[in-house]
Amino acid sequence: MSADVESLLARLVEAARRLEAHAASPAYAGLTDPDPDGTERWEAGQVWAHLAEFPAYWLEQARGVIAAGPGSPVPFGRTKTDPGRLAAIERERRTAPSDLFKRARGDIDDVANFLRALPAVAWELVGEHPTLGPMRIDQIVERFVVAHLEEHADQLDLLASRH
Repeated sequence: MSADVESLLARLVEAARRLEAHAASPAYAGLTDPDPDGTERWEAGQVWAHLAEFPAYWLEQARGVIAAGPGSPVPFGRTKTDPGRLAAIERERRTAPSDLFKRARGDIDDVANFLRALPAVAWELVGEHPTLGPMRIDQIVERFVVAHLEEHADQLDLLASRH
C-alpha cells in the first residue's frame, strides 16, 4: 500500500475517532460556522444527518468512476443543492447522533476497505464533477470523504467548545 493510501486511512481513522467521541456526548446547541467556501450554518442534528448519508454516496460515486474505466472522464457527484442530499439531512436531523454515527461508522469502514483493496491503476482514473471539473479517484476520496469528515468533526469540535 502506498504512503498516500496509508495517509488517507490514518486520517479516516482519526476522523471516525473524533466523531465517535462527539456521538457519545450530549447534544450540542447552536449553529455551526459556515462551511468552507459556503454559507450553510447547521444545527448539530443536521451535521449528523449529513454524516450518516455522505460517505456511502461518495463511495458509490468513486465506484462508478472506476467501473467506467479509462477514457473520457465520467460524470459523477452532486452539488450542495442536490434534492436527495437536502431531503436526507432534513429527514434525519432529529435522529439520535449515536444512531447516525453507527450508520456513518459502517460506511466509513466500507470506505477504508475500498481504499485497502483498490489496485494502483484505479487511482489514476478520472471523473468529472459538475463544479470542480476533472478529479482522479484519490482526489475524490480525499475531498469528498476524508476531508469532508474532518470538516464536520471540526464543526462539532467548535459546537462542543461553546458549551
